[in-house]
Parts: sequence; C-alpha cells; structure tokens
Amino acid sequence: MQITTMLSYSGGFRQSAAQVAEWEQAGLDMVWVAEAYGFDGPSLMGYLAALTERVRIGSAILPIYTRTPTLIAMTAAGLDALSEGRFELGLGASGPQVIEGFHGVPYTAPLGRTREIVEVCRAVWRREAPLVHEGRHYTIPLPADEGTGLGKALKIIGHPVRSDIPVWIASLGEKNVAMTAEIADGWLPMVFVPEKAKDVWGSSLDAGAARRDPSRAPLQIAAGGLLAIGDGADVTAVRELARGMLALYIGGMGAKGRNFYNDVARRSGYEAAAETIQDLYLAGKKDEAAAAVPDELLARTTLCGPAGYVAERIAAYAEAGVTHLQVAPVPVGDQRSVDLIARVKELAG
Repeated sequence: MQITTMLSYSGGFRQSAAQVAEWEQAGLDMVWVAEAYGFDGPSLMGYLAALTERVRIGSAILPIYTRTPTLIAMTAAGLDALSEGRFELGLGASGPQVIEGFHGVPYTAPLGRTREIVEVCRAVWRREAPLVHEGRHYTIPLPADEGTGLGKALKIIGHPVRSDIPVWIASLGEKNVAMTAEIADGWLPMVFVPEKAKDVWGSSLDAGAARRDPSRAPLQIAAGGLLAIGDGADVTAVRELARGMLALYIGGMGAKGRNFYNDVARRSGYEAAAETIQDLYLAGKKDEAAAAVPDELLARTTLCGPAGYVAERIAAYAEAGVTHLQVAPVPVGDQRSVDLIARVKELAG
C-alpha cells in the first residue's frame, strides 16, 4: 500500500513543501495538492517538483470548469516534465458554490465534461496527430461558424515525458463513480468508510469496471484520514480534530438536496445524523453540527490509536480496495511527523 498525504499550507506553503521533502526520505510515496479557491495548484506543484526527487505529485483537484481541456493537458504535461515523470492528474467537478460563485462559470454536465476532458488530455499526450475532438461539450478546433473560421488543428509543441499520464477522478455520485471506474487510473472518494464502501459504491464500481479498457491497470483508490499513533488518551483525542471537517463537508458543502458529501454519509448508514448535521450547519450552529457527528463515523474515517489498532484500520482500508493510504500525521508529545510517516509506512507493509 502506498502512503500519501494532502499538502497543508495553512501555516505557509514553503514550510509545508520543505516538510514534504523530509517526509519523502521517510517513505512518503505521493503528495496531493489542492486548489479549491486558494492559490492555483500548478504553481505550488511546480515548486514541489523542484524541491523533491522521488515523491509523486498529484493535483487533488484541478476543477474541470476552470481551464480548457487542452490547457489541462498542457499543464499536466508541463508538470510531468518538471518532475521527470512524477505527476498524476487529479480532476474533479468541485461544486456549484465554488464554480459559479467564485469562477462565474455555469456548473453543467459534470460527467460528460469530465469524460471528454480525459479523452482530450490523452489525445494531446499521445501526440499522434493534430488535435481534433468533436464532442457534445467541446469541439476542437472551434467550428468556423462559432468564431473567426481561422482555427487550425494543432499538436502540442513539446514532446510529453509520458504519453499516458495517470488520471485520477474525484467522484461521489453513483454515475460519476461508475464513469471513474471505467475511464480513470485512480479514484479520489471522500467520507470513505471502509466497512461501508461496498454497500455505497460497489455496484457503481462493478458497472464501470465491466466497461473498462482491459489494457488499463486496475483502478487505484486513495482514502484515509488523520493519523496519530500511540497508547495515550492524547492520541485517540486527535480524531476529534476531524469532527469539524466532517461537519463542514456533510453539513455545509452544498445546499439542501445538493450536497454530495451528505448523500454519501446517508448512504453509509448515517442518514439521521447527516440530516441533523446539515440542518444545524446551515442554521449557523457549526459547533452543534460538529457535536452531532457520530463517534463511530469519526473513528472509521481516521487512523488514531495504538499501533495495533492503526494496523487494523489499515487492513480495513486494504480490504475495501484502497491502494493509496491518505494520511494527515498529527504528532503528540515528543513525536515528529516524519517518524509517523515512517511508522505508518512500516505498518502498511
């Protein structure tokens, strides 16, 4: 099992990037870089590429609405060149609040757009012929009656380091997960409860796998949570740090009836709690919403406790098909985060 982490730059990006370089020496396999509505992801990933030697660098995620399909392909090829073949492209639709509220772009047809973007990216990277794509959502070159008529089919000028950069898709809905299992190299789920994964997503994953190109390797999955290892109460208390984040996603990341994370919590067996969390969060009662997160959900989406317990949680993730264990190390006492990375790498085998 690979060990991955999400880059945190709340305390300063340069400090976090230096920490990743240290974790690389302890066995970290991959680092994910978010974009959301903060700094742009590619600038941060380019900096990481220059600072590291082995660790793979993934976008988690580049929103599909904020760039043309061709620019996404060019960006991925550029980052792959800078990192000498260590980049992995994570794509996702984000949500209407960010896409329409911050970018001013209509949030339409996320599944269809994602599928076409992946097709365009792979065609650009292969560089077999000038790019021509005739889809429902994107037509390249632009038809003459929609512009000047001067558009010309082109190839990317540079030769990509790899003609098939790994593509990960962040997806939660049943149809989107099925598409992910069909066309992507990896899947980035959220609110992933290993014991419930088959019930929530099994049929979608199976449907997509049945349509998957047999020449592609099996779908990879990245999931996990906060990591703290030790026997004291201060270690198990670390999982409480995830309470507010779960409340944010389940309660506040979307409107009533349009919150994908809330839907997943409901389908995972926490329907009543999900409704309560959302009602409280949307009413501005964030602390009460956090308190309403079930202890069981908190425990199942984190890795906090004695080494034996953490090993059991890792086994549960592996049983659910997780290939990349996503960890956010939280040292306690005189521990160092780099030691936690080394220890979880050991426990994951």
